[in-house]
Amino acid sequence: MTQKQKQVRRRDAPQDDKGLSPERLVAIDWSGRVDAAGQRRHIWAGVWTRLADGKVRVELEAGRTRDEVAAWLIELARETPRMVVSIDCCFSFPAWFLAEHGCATVFDFWKHVVDGSGERWLSRECDEVARDERFWGAPHKRPAQFCGEGMPRMFRATEFDNKIAQGLEGGDVVRAAKMRGITPKSPFQIGGAGSVGTASLRAMPVLLKLHAVGFRVWPFEGAKLQERDAKPLLVEMYTRLMTGAVAKSNESARKSYLAAKRRNDAVFAGLTRAVLKKAEGSEDAFDALVSTMEMVRYAETFSSLRATKDPVLKLEGITWRPGIGR
Repeated sequence: MTQKQKQVRRRDAPQDDKGLSPERLVAIDWSGRVDAAGQRRHIWAGVWTRLADGKVRVELEAGRTRDEVAAWLIELARETPRMVVSIDCCFSFPAWFLAEHGCATVFDFWKHVVDGSGERWLSRECDEVARDERFWGAPHKRPAQFCGEGMPRMFRATEFDNKIAQGLEGGDVVRAAKMRGITPKSPFQIGGAGSVGTASLRAMPVLLKLHAVGFRVWPFEGAKLQERDAKPLLVEMYTRLMTGAVAKSNESARKSYLAAKRRNDAVFAGLTRAVLKKAEGSEDAFDALVSTMEMVRYAETFSSLRATKDPVLKLEGITWRPGIGR
């Protein structure tokens, strides 16, 4: 690493403003795969840590199942309570769906999912289990109730805002550009390319476990990252909002993207060759690394995140995106 990069690396570390800045940032590219081998291969975590001497360390890790990720995060939180973790999945479903199942809070909904509803919704139709047609994806087509004028109903407010609204007249062109060429996905879609429903439903047992041991969950709860009695914070993340438009499945595109970032972006300048090589070699690792570094860029905003007062968002949640806490 050059002297200039070392200086940039120190300067770009989030500053400890009265004990409020996170000491560790973790971004997890998630997976809903059933098999342990698939989980260990596809779940990647980027980890930024501020060390005692003021330097920072960035790591990129895989090899854990969902349950093992939960145990690992709990251990990290014991070591560094002032930690923010983002997970690439939907933390909830549309408010009308929670109400239909008698869930007054998102935590009630997670318990409902864990008690058997989640795997029942994911099951294919059989003699014992009647499939809920609202959960769709190959081989099942999107149900008629989610087509045409009913299409917005399959999205939460945060998904419509991030994935659709910015591309309409009057939307934010910068935010719209990040979604260019991407088909918006609903948590009800559990099959087919880019589906998010399976991973989200299988994340909820982990979210419930982390919340039970003291993790705060935004926006249902506000951040509590103060130096005394600090609590780790969980936020929902969508990797496309972090990376912007890039052909992530193409190794050459990943390599070019990261090379340009390391050359022109101070946040990425201090990354080691070993970390970059992992991100170049895997789309999942790439998403985890870029998401981690975007969290670093906006690290000072996490302490200001407050619980929402909006009755719909209290049930549906909000996808964290760069700058949202400013």
